[in-house]
Amino acid sequence: MAVPATGVRPIETRSVADQVTTELRRSILCGSLQPGREFSLREIAGMLNVSFIPVREALKNLESEGLVITRPGRSALVAPLDLDDLHAIYRLRRTIEPEIAGRACLLLPDGEFDRLDRLSAGFGDEHLGMDEIYDAHHEFHMALLAPAASAWDVRLLGTLWRAAERYIRIGFGALDPDPDEHLRREEAHGTLVDVFRRRDPEVAAQAVREHLERNEQLALRALGDQPTSTPGPAGKQTVPRGPRARRAPRD
Repeated sequence: MAVPATGVRPIETRSVADQVTTELRRSILCGSLQPGREFSLREIAGMLNVSFIPVREALKNLESEGLVITRPGRSALVAPLDLDDLHAIYRLRRTIEPEIAGRACLLLPDGEFDRLDRLSAGFGDEHLGMDEIYDAHHEFHMALLAPAASAWDVRLLGTLWRAAERYIRIGFGALDPDPDEHLRREEAHGTLVDVFRRRDPEVAAQAVREHLERNEQLALRALGDQPTSTPGPAGKQTVPRGPRARRAPRD
């Protein structure tokens, strides 16, 4: 975009489809639109006061992220939770993130570690709401990897993180009332910062790998306490929505 002589660029507005995508994604991730819920394009368009066209485009975007399943005609459903999908998401994350972490720990500026320490301390704050915690949590993990992440890495990680987020929010809802859980989140992220400060690629990669393995197991344990008899697409066993999480756990 050309910059006017004044040096001030005009404001770029997002398309209606982008705004619909953002709102539907938020509603799915926080559980307002529950796993397995079926809805029509007319229903969503009416809720958001938009036409069918941006809703249809938004659903295509969300289907590519694994969050919805479109149906023939004008209906869709929120993708059911599936433990096999959770395994697959974390398998891909363990393939990608440790390798990037090994390179990123050598590239992070010294001053960035202090900022990441402050961010990690916030994960133990019981007074912060879920959205606040998740925004900071996303910023934290992206900042750890950003110096070595390509544009394609960022795109892929964003998709995987969004796919994992609703499992984490729902699965960790049962753990959130425990004050020790908040302390655990803070300490686990602080430990990652300490490991990255050592600037040892193998140690940083292993720390991220263990971080992901630990959190997958915690999520599975929490989700495993939920009934698993709800049939999903193609006969898969799925996990219905559990208790509403108040704050974000680690992923």
